[in-house]
Amino acid sequence: MKPTLILRDQAIIDVDEAGKWYDEQREGLSLDFELCVESGLEDILLEPEGYQFRYKGIVRVRYIKRFPYGIHYILDDSSETTLIYVIAVFHTSKDPNSWNERLTK
Repeated sequence: MKPTLILRDQAIIDVDEAGKWYDEQREGLSLDFELCVESGLEDILLEPEGYQFRYKGIVRVRYIKRFPYGIHYILDDSSETTLIYVIAVFHTSKDPNSWNERLTK
């Protein structure tokens, strides 16, 4: 059965904020960024266990192409349907401890 992808509100805000910043740098660059994020999400759906654990033994990261960002997600395969919770889309220089509170939401 195909996994279900759930983007947390804050992850959507992360993408929006990064997209705005990229558009300020060069018009249209936000579209390239969003396409790379979308491609990363598709890769996660195809192979959710294909990316290594990075934090707390439960958070996996899929780094996207062309941009220094990672899609941080938690895989929940405890029920019939595998759920993939995308909790953040962060720049690689950001401290992962800054999003610990996202693990409890």
